[in-house]
Amino acid sequence: MSIVTGYAFDPMVGDPDDHRPGTVWSVLADAGGGDGRVDDLVAIVERIGAGEAIPLHVHRVSEVIFVHGPGVQRLGDEQRVVGNGDVVFIPAGTPHGLRNTGTTALSIEAVFPTDRIWLRYLERNPAPGTEADEPSRPFTVLVRTGEVIPDPPEADA
Repeated sequence: MSIVTGYAFDPMVGDPDDHRPGTVWSVLADAGGGDGRVDDLVAIVERIGAGEAIPLHVHRVSEVIFVHGPGVQRLGDEQRVVGNGDVVFIPAGTPHGLRNTGTTALSIEAVFPTDRIWLRYLERNPAPGTEADEPSRPFTVLVRTGEVIPDPPEADA
């Protein structure tokens, strides 16, 4: 068990598929302590810049998002207006994305039931110079180390 305090936010810049210069985020996992460690939950705390959006993507696990402001949540083919205090439950395998429709940063927290998050982008917020590229191959992020493991090409078969 641990309590995470004073975490730092990193800018969402440089990712060829999700470049959002007005957005900051922090990825959090239990560092553990004398009472053990929670390995099956991680959280993302994000402040989405005004007018910016998390591109449409999919995970192999379910996700829950706590929303603290105005936005439009995409779930599959559906778009729904969300607001302060809404909680969005996203089933595994459901394409989803979130756009900030406000004039200030939209704060959210997302919780995943794993510390290994698989991700496949269906749309992009391309980094400068990558506008013509296709989305990256699906990959897994090992949250505790930050390591990114691309899916092998044979995973497409």
